Amino acid sequence: MQEILAKFNLTQLNPATSTGQAKSALNGTEARTVLSPIDDAVLGKVEYATPAQYEEVIQKAHEAFVTWRKMPAPARGEVVRKIGEKLRFYKEDLGKLVTLEMGKILQEGLGEVQEMIDICDFAVGLSRQLYGLTMASERADHAMREQYHPLGVVGIISAFNFPVAVWAWNAMLAAVCGDVCIWKPSEKTPLTALACQHIVAEVLRENNLPEGIFNLIIGDAKIGELMSNDERVPLISATGSTRMGKIVAKTVAGRLGKSILELGGNNAVILTPDADLQMALRSTVFGAVGTCGQRCTTTRRLIIHESIYETVKAKLCAVYPKLPIGSPLENTTLVGPLIDKQAVEMFQKTLAEVQREGGKLLVGGEVLSGGVYANGRYVTPAIVEAENHFHCVQEETFAPILYLIRYSGDVENAIAIQNGVRQGLSSSIFTLNMRDAERFLSYSGSDCGIANVNIGTSGAEIGGAFGGEKETGGGRESGSDAWKAYMRRQTNTVNYSTQLPLAQGIKFDVEI
Repeated sequence: MQEILAKFNLTQLNPATSTGQAKSALNGTEARTVLSPIDDAVLGKVEYATPAQYEEVIQKAHEAFVTWRKMPAPARGEVVRKIGEKLRFYKEDLGKLVTLEMGKILQEGLGEVQEMIDICDFAVGLSRQLYGLTMASERADHAMREQYHPLGVVGIISAFNFPVAVWAWNAMLAAVCGDVCIWKPSEKTPLTALACQHIVAEVLRENNLPEGIFNLIIGDAKIGELMSNDERVPLISATGSTRMGKIVAKTVAGRLGKSILELGGNNAVILTPDADLQMALRSTVFGAVGTCGQRCTTTRRLIIHESIYETVKAKLCAVYPKLPIGSPLENTTLVGPLIDKQAVEMFQKTLAEVQREGGKLLVGGEVLSGGVYANGRYVTPAIVEAENHFHCVQEETFAPILYLIRYSGDVENAIAIQNGVRQGLSSSIFTLNMRDAERFLSYSGSDCGIANVNIGTSGAEIGGAFGGEKETGGGRESGSDAWKAYMRRQTNTVNYSTQLPLAQGIKFDVEI
């Protein structure tokens, strides 16, 4: 553990220093102790930044923006390419650090770093494709076009479950667009953020660039409030709970700023009578227990046609007790710990409540203790028979609870159940029926931002825009044309004639 921390210079950090504008201190006097969810080992202590330090960071960011926005976009892309190369070099160590601090299994920790590398590659190509648009003018000898300019300082508020990848989704796109960023990571996972800051700071130093292009500030909700209220930060990208997102949205909208919100998910998989059950069940298990149920795209509801319901239930109840639960650093482990004991308490509370509502706990739901489980953060993933209208089913619980819901009739009934929650992030259908698949993807089908056929709800690729509808927030990050959110759009009209005609044929003659 100490060896990994040392590789990223995380064993000590002077409170007064600014390493690539990382405002924090390790082993400070008023510090938060960072514990590994694996075994409660102390990874370090971080001191929260003060409002004065926040002001220092925002000033540095604005100074860097003046330089950064003038660089040609392909040159900015070259810097991002070098960041991607550094991440490749540090992939193994950074992946282990993600696992140590967040608790996801090592394969997922490494996968998260690979996601950062992938978005760097995407952003490098994007740096030569920030296309505008030309349009035909109604006026003779006039040209019309649209172009995009850098927006300024982008504020990034990330969550603990993807402690580094979601930052990269935002920061690398923002960077090639000519923006600078200020990152406030989750209070639960500050060390991986500091490690990333050291990596990008290394690249900036090697290329004689201002340190304020990528900025990090460690703090609690008060720092998030400062960013959300700050008119000097035109865009806030926030990932987290719906409750948090509503606060950010209201605050940013109150100053007419822009926001990208990636909030709660309550994702469902539909199994039709002709689903390939081997594929469907493998996908469902990963979607439901991967990251110990702590993904915004976790499969939380399994909507099963009555003709195959008992078969599916029996198969899942046979698989769940066999899932290897333990240290996420072990290669054989598939289910690691929950992030903290509060998450365990919520897991237990939700299971108790759903059973009071009429749900039936089929398997799992235990808190493990003793030996490797002594810290009380390990649980057995649960399967519950339930109805979609139950209060607990309508809410997102960030834990491995899978609700089995029966449907009858045609696929429209299943789609109605799928859509019958306030969240709208990810959805999936397993079917070999082309008509059912197309109905699911049609205008009257899934109301989620992500709708998949014959793959699960989690595991999105960076090439597609990521985000959801309804209480998920409506923002889009990562691929496709999500880059446009990080830029300001401008319409240009150029008159190269000797006349001054007005649009819509308006006559306004005046002698000058």
